[in-house]
Amino acid sequence: MSAARVAHWLWGASAAARVARVPLIPLAGAYWAVMRLRTARARADAVRLPLPTIAVGNLSVGGTGKTPLAAWIASYCAAHGRTPGILLRGYGGDEPLVHRRLVPQAVVVANPDRVAGAVAARAQGAQVLVLDDAYQLLGVGRDLNIAVVSAESATASPWPLPAGPWREGRDALDRADLIVVTRKSASADAASALAEGLVRGRSGGPGGPGGPGGPPICTVRLVVSHLEGMRSGTRQELGVLTGRRVVAAAGIADPESFAQQLGTAGASVQLVAYQDHHAYRQADLERLVRAATGGDYVVVTEKDAVKLRRQWPGSAAEPLVAVLAVHWERNGRALEQAVDAVLASARRS
Repeated sequence: MSAARVAHWLWGASAAARVARVPLIPLAGAYWAVMRLRTARARADAVRLPLPTIAVGNLSVGGTGKTPLAAWIASYCAAHGRTPGILLRGYGGDEPLVHRRLVPQAVVVANPDRVAGAVAARAQGAQVLVLDDAYQLLGVGRDLNIAVVSAESATASPWPLPAGPWREGRDALDRADLIVVTRKSASADAASALAEGLVRGRSGGPGGPGGPGGPPICTVRLVVSHLEGMRSGTRQELGVLTGRRVVAAAGIADPESFAQQLGTAGASVQLVAYQDHHAYRQADLERLVRAATGGDYVVVTEKDAVKLRRQWPGSAAEPLVAVLAVHWERNGRALEQAVDAVLASARRS
């Protein structure tokens, strides 16, 4: 079993998981104290970047949909006449490749030093910056700070790392200018309930998220819109999976949600899950090719496709790539207006 699946179980709601994580609670408390101290110190010394800046990030570790959301924002900027620069830490090596495929108009820079990355992006023609995975990057200023919270994480352990998935508690939403609740396999009701809970505020006060004086809250569904041949790019509708045996290969933070998304198309899904940012080796390829012989299709995420595309043997059937679409379900116009305000400042600069 992969480390990701162990963590997913450990942070789950079962009685066995609650008992198993008890020894980790003291470490979680220490982590929380360090994060609070870091937050207080870093915000006082935040450095402004040389271009208008939009930051996207989450409170939990991975799997919330921040990367497709950041790509959507960058595409929106490009569609409105401004060249986006997407800045990433570069961890894992796959996310820069994903962004280049999703937003070919963007300047994509992977550099742990976001200030140096911003300078490089501007030199390459960027006019506005989109920072992916930057909510905890407290030493860098931003014009729009977007927090992403997934509906799938609502039932997870409430503890911070390592006893739960949380980098920060919900009080960190006080730093957000806008909150986006995402869902993949969770129901619309679950996403709506989470959003309504945030609207009411963590303490029920009028200044909580979504209330008077609080940040707007949007909800979005990340849905598999269609499939594409991994090498050919040939488009196929999701309905081709109906009644078929599908091997779903996913080296992402939440592989179970990916498998469930494919299952909604009526497929019989066998999940082959790897650690997030998994580097595929020859043995992995051989395993997937063998698995493919027992099914009708191999379906992978875009994040996995950027690594498998050059390695996949030509003699094996071409995998299909699941293409995600961003469907706004609530208050999407609030995000557009917030981004419009940043773009207006980019035109003045």
